[in-house]
Amino acid sequence: MTIPESPIIQIERRKAIALFASVLILAVALFGGLVKIGWGISARTDSGIVVTGSARTEAVADNAVWTLSVSLSRPKVADAVSQVGNDVAAVTKYLTDGGIPDEALTLGPVSTYGQEEWVNGNSTGRILNYRASRDVTVRTKDVELVSKLSQGIGRILQSGVNVNNYGPQYYISTLAELRPQLLEEAMKDAKVRAVAITKAVGSHVGVVTGVKSGVFQVTTPDSTMTSDGGTYDTTTIKKTVTSTVSVTFTVNND
Repeated sequence: MTIPESPIIQIERRKAIALFASVLILAVALFGGLVKIGWGISARTDSGIVVTGSARTEAVADNAVWTLSVSLSRPKVADAVSQVGNDVAAVTKYLTDGGIPDEALTLGPVSTYGQEEWVNGNSTGRILNYRASRDVTVRTKDVELVSKLSQGIGRILQSGVNVNNYGPQYYISTLAELRPQLLEEAMKDAKVRAVAITKAVGSHVGVVTGVKSGVFQVTTPDSTMTSDGGTYDTTTIKKTVTSTVSVTFTVNND
């Protein structure tokens, strides 16, 4: 004949079972965490360290592209086209008198469109006037001359010529030659940084296991502007060209 347990014994049994289950769960979790930590250290050791190196140099633009857009409105399309022709001739004369050769100039086509009358958001079908425009583009290697002429364009405006000047754009034709030089210097910089990092923890750099080249940044001098897709500033003649590389090194601990 089995003697039933008292309520007190049953409660104590349940407490013991619950305590045992808690300890078991904690042990499993602790073991799993230690395993994960071990795997993390192993992964970091196997992959080594990743260091970013950079290099920069000063460069001077040797190509200029400068587009001047002549535009105006007249009640009649013929008058608009005729006046645009006169203004383009005045702009061309200013450029050639300033030293730009004829072969460095490109004249775009004349474009026209009618400007409609609108009342309360609806077109009345009436043409108020006609707008005509034509571009004059300068392409030359004489960047200093273009810079000088662009600063004096106010004389054309004062004479009544309607010309929009958005400023010259300056480019570097030697960028393809600068790239390998900067990448080499960036690699050396990455190695120097890797040596300093590993030396601080009593290790030393091993071999290179991976290299990823970053985008090039062409900016104004002393600029901190960067972009994930690369930057190419065209507003200044003097520029700074920067390159980066991400290099993975093995680490030796012996």
